[in-house]
Formats: sequence, structure tokens, C-alpha cells
Amino acid sequence: MERRFWKGAISAILLLVIGASCTQEKRELPVLGPYAVTDVITDGKLITDTAYTQIRPFLFYDQDGAEITEASVEGKVYVSDFFFTSCPTICPKMKQQMLRVYEEYYDNPNLLLLSHSIDPKRDSVARLKEFATKLGVESSKWHLMTGNRDSIYSMAKHYMIAAQEDGKAPGGFAHSGAFLLVDQNRQIRGIYDGTDPEDVDVLIDDIEGLLNNTKDEK
Repeated sequence: MERRFWKGAISAILLLVIGASCTQEKRELPVLGPYAVTDVITDGKLITDTAYTQIRPFLFYDQDGAEITEASVEGKVYVSDFFFTSCPTICPKMKQQMLRVYEEYYDNPNLLLLSHSIDPKRDSVARLKEFATKLGVESSKWHLMTGNRDSIYSMAKHYMIAAQEDGKAPGGFAHSGAFLLVDQNRQIRGIYDGTDPEDVDVLIDDIEGLLNNTKDEK
């Protein structure tokens, strides 16, 4: 009787371990965005190659006045979004959710956060610094960025999301609440609702998957 009990207990533990390992398995993330398909003949064979678009070079300024460019994120995973400090609608929710990502990966130098202000006229470096202080975040991890208006709006289109001035919208701007997950090759791997805690849970898990893939490749 006792032997039968221990056999059953061991079997149950094994099932729990196997189940946990299955749930921890990370999903394969697609590369999102435009791509080009080219045919190349190599050794007499036709080979089709698919090249996905990279996030293009950029130049903005963070809350410390530091230049933030594509070199700042080289070899890193990052999460990007668009907001403005006086936003009365979705931005407070977005920033609370981004804070979750910030806190989850605060000690991991391979994950950065990039937030672009779509109101650069009012969102100066000084104003972004004040905003960052209220959030309690550091620029080494989370860059709150301003810069040339046209460059910011063009970058939003490049990320495939909406951001524009709109006199009828609360605060004078209309924009997406999306968080975009970008990999070490500056390719978009996921788009998430930055106002939805459950969707941000998925983002947090997907970040871990990308970071672990990097470890495996080294």
C-alpha cells in the first residue's frame, strides 16, 4: 500500500514538472513588417531569399539631453511606443504598463525602452526629465525622447502605427496605444496593446524569449 502511494506521488510530481516545462516553452515570434523577396542562383540552383525591413536609423534626444540613435540599441532588445506628457486619455495607462516592463527587466542591460513624444513642441528635454522623475525611472533603461516633429511622425509610420495632430482628439493628438517589441536586428517581432495588462503579460514573456534566444546563439 505504501509503495503504491509513493509511486502515485512520484507520477504526479513528474506530470507537474512536465506540465511546467511545457507552459514555460516560449513561442516562436514572426518578423513583422514589409519584406523583399529576391532570387539568387548559387551553384546552378535557384535560391529564394527573404529580407525583412529593419527599423531605420534615427536621432532623438532623451530626458537627459543625450543623443539616442540606432547605435544606442545595437545588439539589444527594446520596446517602443508613442505618447505625449499632457495626454489625458490612454497615456497614463500606457506608462503604468510600461513601468511593469521597466521593473521586470530593470537589472537586464540587454533590454531598453524607447518612448517617442508626438508633442515635441511642448515636450522639451526639461519637461521629459520632470516626467521621468515623476515616474521614478532612469534614462539608462528608459529613454523618453523628443526631437524633430517630422522625424517622429515619420518614425511612427515606419513602425506601422498611427500618430498625428488632431484638434478634435482629447489633448490635440491621436495616437496608437501600441507597444512594439524590436529584436537585436532592429526588426519588429510583436505589437501589443499597451493599455491591456494581459497583453503586456504576453509582451513580458516574449521579451524573455528573445533574450534567451540571444543567449543560446552565443
